[in-house]
Amino acid sequence: MYYKTDKISLYYEKFGSNKKSILILPGWGENRKTFYSIINEFQENFSIYIIDYPGFGNTPLPKEEWHIKDYADIIKSFLWDNHIYNPIIIAHSFGGRITAYLVGKYQIKVSKIILIDVAGIKRRKKITLFFKEKIYKLLKKASYLLPKIKQEEIRQKLLFHFASKDYTSIPQCMRKTFQNIIKEDLRKYYKKITAETLIIWGEKDIETPLKDGRYLNKKIKNAALIIYKNAGHFSYLNNSYLTIEIIRRFIL
Repeated sequence: MYYKTDKISLYYEKFGSNKKSILILPGWGENRKTFYSIINEFQENFSIYIIDYPGFGNTPLPKEEWHIKDYADIIKSFLWDNHIYNPIIIAHSFGGRITAYLVGKYQIKVSKIILIDVAGIKRRKKITLFFKEKIYKLLKKASYLLPKIKQEEIRQKLLFHFASKDYTSIPQCMRKTFQNIIKEDLRKYYKKITAETLIIWGEKDIETPLKDGRYLNKKIKNAALIIYKNAGHFSYLNNSYLTIEIIRRFIL
């Protein structure tokens, strides 16, 4: 199904038909398929909505660069227009950024929140990353001294050598959006969340380190943290059965 707006047609799927609702907000580059096991377990008790973000899954690419606010605004409108009130939010990675905006900034009423290895906690750059960026910018400038026929080829090679996989794996028209997203520090909005919140984190997550989960556990009122040993950024997939049981006890 598509939710049509002036900006874009947002693809989503709905499972179940209960009055109680769950909104699933996947990570960056993910789509609804990674959450099907959770959906199958709870669709008898809830109406479950899951969204493909612009540029991923069945939702087309946006025509202009976006910020977190744009994602939050379209999902806020989606909830309102579909009469989804007081939902449970399950968010992974990038989905946490949207949750921080929706619940922390916009103060949308939710029943409960489950945050899984979420992003949005901006920290000081490590010294190695700082120098890596400096070297990349220096080499990129130097590439303009080469013959024009070689310049673009060299810049592409530098990009794929120095940039993150998340950055290089997306279409070029989405890269400014990606930069806008990772720049924004959402700690001030996470702190304003008051709904009962369950935080699930992989002990060996290197994309959103465990210290971020511990930080959120301290700053969000009514929060509890569960740590999966030997799990990474996709801890809910590494421990699928356990995740379902934990969610069951939290929301039923």
